[in-house]
Amino acid sequence: MSLKKKIANWLTSKYLFVIRKEHDFSVLGSFNISFGRIIILFSFLFILLFAFSLLMTKTILRQWFDPVYMESENTAKIIALSDLVDSLSNTVRQKDNYLSNIQRVIDGESDFDPLMSEDTSTLGEARRPESFEPSEATKSILEEFKGMPLDFTGQIEVSKNTFIETFFFSPIKGVITSVFAPQNDHFGVDIVAKENEPVKTIADGTVILSTWTLDTGYIIGIQHSNELISIYKHNSVLLKKIGDVVRGGEIISIIGNTGELTSGQHLHFELWYKGTPLNPQEFITFD
Repeated sequence: MSLKKKIANWLTSKYLFVIRKEHDFSVLGSFNISFGRIIILFSFLFILLFAFSLLMTKTILRQWFDPVYMESENTAKIIALSDLVDSLSNTVRQKDNYLSNIQRVIDGESDFDPLMSEDTSTLGEARRPESFEPSEATKSILEEFKGMPLDFTGQIEVSKNTFIETFFFSPIKGVITSVFAPQNDHFGVDIVAKENEPVKTIADGTVILSTWTLDTGYIIGIQHSNELISIYKHNSVLLKKIGDVVRGGEIISIIGNTGELTSGQHLHFELWYKGTPLNPQEFITFD
């Protein structure tokens, strides 16, 4: 008998297993099995156990058996911590600059510089004109911030065609909490937005005001064409200096809650035309 035939007989030979009671030898059950079936059964169980183990190492037990998982988790934590440290460093730097400028105001220094974060240099240097001579309307607006009250006699009529060639960007998106009310000395609108939201200039122009006042905190003003001026008050950070040329939609400051005339984080925005305040809601959408 050949070896091949012997192996075939060994795999296919069946063995009968009988289960009997011990006291009377009555048959409870029986089954037959061969070595071939035993090998197939154990192979199936092995494959099933291997698949289950592989599934566990990729899911529940992944953190103990998968080194790539641990490496990726640690890398993600390091990146998150690095971002947090950078954010905290920027916040501390801004706070230090803010306190330094406050101390200058208290000491009565006249060479007060706007709050400028070192990180704002990445936004690009705006070019400065060789000479900038403000108009009479601009000078009248600037007088407000030198302690002299404006001589506001009433709102002038502005034709819709006056700024027909000018596209106005929204300085910030948010909710208006206080509307234009010149009769109550409120010459603009108050917009509440998210914390650290950037403030953008409404159109091309030149920075004519970038300073800090006791009432309005950090304030920046832009001279546009057609003797139009936009004013942005209560900022936490100023990103432009006097004389900087800005383009419409460019970030010029960060929303804040500075100055005594504020009850929370918001932007107070004003529009002035030839020395007279305009209702910003008639020209710009804020929502």
